[in-house]
Amino acid sequence: MYLDHPSITATRSDTEPDRLERLNRVYGYVIGQADLLGNKECIDKISRMHDDKGCLRVTWLLVPTELEKALFARAWLSQVGDGSSQVVHQLVLD
Repeated sequence: MYLDHPSITATRSDTEPDRLERLNRVYGYVIGQADLLGNKECIDKISRMHDDKGCLRVTWLLVPTELEKALFARAWLSQVGDGSSQVVHQLVLD
């Protein structure tokens, strides 16, 4: 079982805890889809997910593939996500 999950944070999570719940659903959606596609690397690449006023910010440890980026876009746009297409990808800066 994989136990090293990414950091999940959200702007105003103290007054709107549903934001964190939504991010956890999106994370599960993405990893489930990646698993169905046979992508075992995706889970190790994600460092952080942050909901910044409806914009999903995904921070990666390694450069994501276009498919991995598309999984996040699909999840965020879906019923488990925000319903928007606002997703930003960035790499961890050392």
